[in-house]
Amino acid sequence: MILIIVKFPIRPDRQQEWEELSSFYAKAVNDEPGCVFFEFSRSVDDPQTYVAIEGFADSAAGGEHMQQEHVARFMAEMPDIVSARPQIIYVDAEEVSGFGPMGEISPRGE
Repeated sequence: MILIIVKFPIRPDRQQEWEELSSFYAKAVNDEPGCVFFEFSRSVDDPQTYVAIEGFADSAAGGEHMQQEHVARFMAEMPDIVSARPQIIYVDAEEVSGFGPMGEISPRGE
């Protein structure tokens, strides 16, 4: 599995555009056959920073992802929306297949 984490610093004056583009993009990526998961979250430390966590089945799925029209649109529009260069972590983790249950925390009563 390919695991990618990206931090996007968003310009406050482009918040509306970010919300529209990120919603469109997350849905489109999650609809890709090779996508295991894709999600944006807002940082608790900086409300203008959003974090994408994405998982693709393998490097072929990641390569196919980069060829999609929604990726081209996202890459074309983001330079006007970010306040600084996004930061990325990219991991090729063969033994990981997606999220699993956390052993240390569960709802009370389970």
